[in-house]
Amino acid sequence: MRKFIVLLMLCFSVLPVWAAEAMLENAQVDTSLPTIERGVEDLMNNCHTCHTLKYIHFRDLAKLGIDRKKIDEWRGDQTMDASLTSMMSDESSMQSFGLVPPDLSLMTKAREGGADYVYSYLLGYYSTPDGEIKNHIFPVTKMPDPLGISTTTDHAQREEIKKTAHDIVSFLSWASDPHEQERHRMGYYVIGYLVILTLLLYFVKNQIWGRLD
Repeated sequence: MRKFIVLLMLCFSVLPVWAAEAMLENAQVDTSLPTIERGVEDLMNNCHTCHTLKYIHFRDLAKLGIDRKKIDEWRGDQTMDASLTSMMSDESSMQSFGLVPPDLSLMTKAREGGADYVYSYLLGYYSTPDGEIKNHIFPVTKMPDPLGISTTTDHAQREEIKKTAHDIVSFLSWASDPHEQERHRMGYYVIGYLVILTLLLYFVKNQIWGRLD
């Protein structure tokens, strides 16, 4: 009986976790250049005021192929080696929110649920009957609704907001590991090299053992 009660308590303890995971929407991340370019532009328009991406530099965007004119508009008088720092100082953030907004460079890696969590969070804002703005995914959030989905009832506008959230999350997924595609390409070369080396060693082995026969 005691074992049954303990098992029952464990089941109830994991139910909230399962419920939280069930709430996450599939972000369907796309790290193609057009999507990333839209994503970084949307991020600069909606998130850059408060948030920093300290591990991403303007030169990284240029290397990726982002329009140089857009990069120059975003960086202003900063150098290409400067990181994407927020427009709001830490002091102003503390006065406005009581904390410094987190860096977004590794956000899709840091959160359990990854890109799906961030995507669901951006779309999780809603307005209560009292007029308060809450978030289904992170109820204690202090960040205002950046995309305005909580006050939008028009279906077409909500779909457009979902596309914006998708592009931002796709960019953040790239930003969390900007060299992933390079590693994948290098992996193909390494596998090809190993296949050729294996074949050569196989032929050499046959030559050596053929003489011994």
